[in-house]
Amino acid sequence: MQRHRSRAAILSTIFMGLGQIYNRQFIKGLIFIAVEAGALVYFIANLGRAFWGITTLGDSPSHFVKVKGIAKMVAGDHSIVILIQSLITLMFFVLFLIAWYMNIRDAHKTGEERDNGRPSNTFKQSVRYILDYKFAQSFLLIPGLGILFFTIMPIIFMIMLAFTNFAAPDHIPPAKLVDWVGFETFRNLLVLKSWSHTFYGVLTWTIVWAVLSTITTYFGGMLVALLINQKGIRFKGLWRMILILPYAIPQMISLLLMRNLFNGQFGPINQYLGYFGLGKLPWLTDPFWAKFTVIIVNMWVGIPVSMLLIMGVLTTIPRDMYEAAEVDGATNYQKFRIVTLPMILFSTAPTLIMQFAGNINNFNAIYLLTQGNPVNGDYQFAGSTDLLVTWLYKLTADQNKNNMASAIGIILFIIVAGFSLYNYRRTKSFQEEDMIQ
Repeated sequence: MQRHRSRAAILSTIFMGLGQIYNRQFIKGLIFIAVEAGALVYFIANLGRAFWGITTLGDSPSHFVKVKGIAKMVAGDHSIVILIQSLITLMFFVLFLIAWYMNIRDAHKTGEERDNGRPSNTFKQSVRYILDYKFAQSFLLIPGLGILFFTIMPIIFMIMLAFTNFAAPDHIPPAKLVDWVGFETFRNLLVLKSWSHTFYGVLTWTIVWAVLSTITTYFGGMLVALLINQKGIRFKGLWRMILILPYAIPQMISLLLMRNLFNGQFGPINQYLGYFGLGKLPWLTDPFWAKFTVIIVNMWVGIPVSMLLIMGVLTTIPRDMYEAAEVDGATNYQKFRIVTLPMILFSTAPTLIMQFAGNINNFNAIYLLTQGNPVNGDYQFAGSTDLLVTWLYKLTADQNKNNMASAIGIILFIIVAGFSLYNYRRTKSFQEEDMIQ
């Protein structure tokens, strides 16, 4: 006998809350009815325009008209505002559909309990059940909605921009409309020589930078941690405090200070070189030396992080493993290679992958130190030390090439996400997860 569950589900399908009222859950039913009533008022006014806006991106640009011989500006459609408003409305519509489905499911489940001879829960009982058994899921709805509208929605918006011609000088609203162009932006970025030469050059340096900066900071931190951890080293706490200072100081301050220290004209480093009879070096104005400088400075601010991480791992390695190695006649190098290094890599491999991904997007280290300079005449709006992320910023903030910047952002995301997921699943930390549970 499925009389109650079927009727309740059908009623809730027709209008949210009717199934709950049929199941004698009046307060819950009125809440659902209020939700749908408010949604209907909102969607009747906005849903049609949202579908129109996301399809056309507007059809009337701003223009001047003469009124009694005087030119007056007539406001037109702002394509980007229309796109954002349409996207917000459609996201609310998706949330409403989810709520509508949950309302049907709830009515069907309650009707099933009635068919089995059990009474429906009162509103007080439902609230108590949520507080006792579903509190975590319910509370997570608040940050979940924040992530949806402040993280996921901007990502979707960026992806959509990559398929438009939103770029200066011809398609900047409200004076000009923006149109959908499909994959034309990606084709220009990857094939058109004026853009592809810059893209592949910046991409190559981005990968080289990520590899070198990750290796130098990780293994530099490992070396420092191992030295401090050696027997016979006195004042270990003092050494830790001194070596952590570069990390304790805000990175922005450190990088701006380093930019002045390495200044080719009046920087103290070149002045000291002059005192010893050595010539000045173009630390930040020559492409090779600028790349060398950003890697060295990144070691200064990055080694303390790896040092702290690895020092924590070293304290967890059982002493028995070293004693067994000593019994077998292992040298210090062999103990490091057989015991210390595998244990460090096992614990820090995911963090190492995260550091590599972070260095690909290390905006601060490059922009605050060199701003992507020195200028490269062969590049399109990019300098010799620009990473993809700093080039993306310049295209957006300085050049209004928003569609091209969005396409670069998508490619960058694919590279970072693909590399991170692939390599993380291959680490022993992931494959042997049960060992630490």
